[in-house]
Amino acid sequence: MPKTVDHAERRTRIAEALVRVAARDGLHAVTMRGVATEAGVSLRLVQYYFETKEQLLLGALRQLEQLSRGRWAARLAELPDPVPPRAFVEAFLAEALPSDDESRVFHLVGASYAVLAMTDPQLSAEPFASGVDDLHRQLAEALRRARDDGQLAAGVDVSLEAARLVTLSHGLGTSVLIGHQDADDATAVLRYHVDSLFRAHTRNTASS
Repeated sequence: MPKTVDHAERRTRIAEALVRVAARDGLHAVTMRGVATEAGVSLRLVQYYFETKEQLLLGALRQLEQLSRGRWAARLAELPDPVPPRAFVEAFLAEALPSDDESRVFHLVGASYAVLAMTDPQLSAEPFASGVDDLHRQLAEALRRARDDGQLAAGVDVSLEAARLVTLSHGLGTSVLIGHQDADDATAVLRYHVDSLFRAHTRNTASS
């Protein structure tokens, strides 16, 4: 009998090869021939599944989006259900840091795509590049629950605080990627901020 071809597996294999090339050499250095060599397949096969380099870049971006959702789901699955607000915030901040080889590759290539999306409307419309709004919404909801439960000071603006957490995590993630500080130092900064945020209600109560 003829061998059954798993087209989804082939597309994933090629997309994963692009991610490895981009992590090693930079997204700007990616070529279809280089991806074919990395994947151990012919250039013709790459062109069969991705007719242009732009399609190949989009395919790899969507692969990163799937990986991102999988990593986040796995992290949340380790927490109680429902997830306590502080635990949710801490999980998000931990996921946002490139703390090991796998997450470094993920964040490095993701950051490269984010830069490209600044000038490429098609990339900017992809879920991975436009996911900041969803992160902001989830963080704001967690902080709103924390505030309603009395874990935050009454005057905290949850939307602004969510935006600050996203911005802080992105900035520290970039700092780790370029070697300005290590993951432990960045984690300490994030922990300090979360402690001050969630202890605000305690200080407020003590002073009243």
